[in-house]
Amino acid sequence: MPQLGRMSDSQATRTETDSLGTIEIAADRLWGPQTERARRLFRIGSEVFPPPLIRAVGLQKRAAAEANKALGELPAEIADPIIAAAGEVAANERDADFPLPVWQTGSGTQTNMNANEVISNRANQSLGQPLGSRKPVHPNDHVNRGQSSNDSFPAVMHVAAAEAVTRRLVPGLEALHASLARRAEEWSGIVKLGRTHLMDAVPVTLGQEFAAWAMQVELGIIRVKAALPDLMRLPQGGTAAGTGLNTHPDFARAFAERMADLTGLPFVAHPNPFEGMMAHDAFVALQGAMSTVAVSLTKVANDVRLLGSGPRAGFSELVIPADGLSSSIMPGKTNPTQSEALTMVCAQVMGNTTTVTVAGMQGHLELNVFKPVIIQAVLQSATLLGDAAESFARNMVDKLEPNRDRIAENLAKSLMLVTALNPRIGYDKAVQIGKKALAENLTLRDAAERLGHVKGEDFDRWVRPEEMTRPGATLAGG
Repeated sequence: MPQLGRMSDSQATRTETDSLGTIEIAADRLWGPQTERARRLFRIGSEVFPPPLIRAVGLQKRAAAEANKALGELPAEIADPIIAAAGEVAANERDADFPLPVWQTGSGTQTNMNANEVISNRANQSLGQPLGSRKPVHPNDHVNRGQSSNDSFPAVMHVAAAEAVTRRLVPGLEALHASLARRAEEWSGIVKLGRTHLMDAVPVTLGQEFAAWAMQVELGIIRVKAALPDLMRLPQGGTAAGTGLNTHPDFARAFAERMADLTGLPFVAHPNPFEGMMAHDAFVALQGAMSTVAVSLTKVANDVRLLGSGPRAGFSELVIPADGLSSSIMPGKTNPTQSEALTMVCAQVMGNTTTVTVAGMQGHLELNVFKPVIIQAVLQSATLLGDAAESFARNMVDKLEPNRDRIAENLAKSLMLVTALNPRIGYDKAVQIGKKALAENLTLRDAAERLGHVKGEDFDRWVRPEEMTRPGATLAGG
């Protein structure tokens, strides 16, 4: 995550004046007095907003300027330099001029003013004016025209989250799903010991295990995508409290249309901007879906970790790829590093769910005042899950190999194959066979014959592991 910057005591400065008096600002920085005061006031932690959020800030200001220009609210000679400067912000060319921490006013006002000052200064600079001139482009009157932090920052949140989900999270999950599904197909014929309660159970195929994991990821993608329609409703146009005070009546519609054009995503004006400003249930729902994905991926990563444990004293049914990141003291040791990275990411996402849930509750009357921490947690979750899912696909699943000898050995020793005899001889006699085999270290076949419950040739016909893996298979072997 980017680090919060500090101004050096020896750095050259310029002096600016606002309603609170004069203040020194680093001479080469595009921000203005409001940002500088906030930078000094909120010296909290090292977390600043990541580039995807700053990109969304630039998109928001560009779409607003384009809408105001089209509606006759800004003349071209003012709007065009704003549009160009906002475009630089959206291209992440001005990230260094956004130094403020996540931990600021809960409406994101400081970051909104940061954007207004950076864009106005850059616009004026392009027109040959010195930094801090505030003319001909003014940060409030022009860059923030028809806007409030209360509707602008939520719009930024929606745009940033929608882009993160569609361009980072979903593609990462789709890569993992494809990898798991491919392995499920390739290994559909490998019959192995199933396990329930971590104890031996009836046979399954390795492909069936991978297909189940693939289905978990597929359903996770569906759940995440189900949260997208709520994100496409932009509350821009509600201004201070949702009423649209001081903005053009068609601004919300024009803004949403411009944002849709800029991003290629189907953004629309929120039919009730009050809801989009006072509550952030859309983000609570999205984070909840991502938490479910995290639960699923934890299961997948841990199952791979278990099946790859060994190589001699564990399950050792999967061969974990040797990535070179072995023990610092035990030569040649191979560890499931990708499983560990993925499950740590999942733990962070689940923690973020608590943060977003609590933050989502902080909607008092017309405004939720935990906006910055909500979007910081949501963006971190989407980014980490997308990256970790793709990494796990490429560096673990794609490189796994089945240990066919160990799989066959474990299957042959399984006492739970006796389950196939239940329909033939009844549960009680099958239990006797299993217990005798375990107590006397016999094969199930030998135990069945010694007890006189099953003839050897019948056992061979009835107990066929490959037949036991078919859905609904009973009375195998005729």
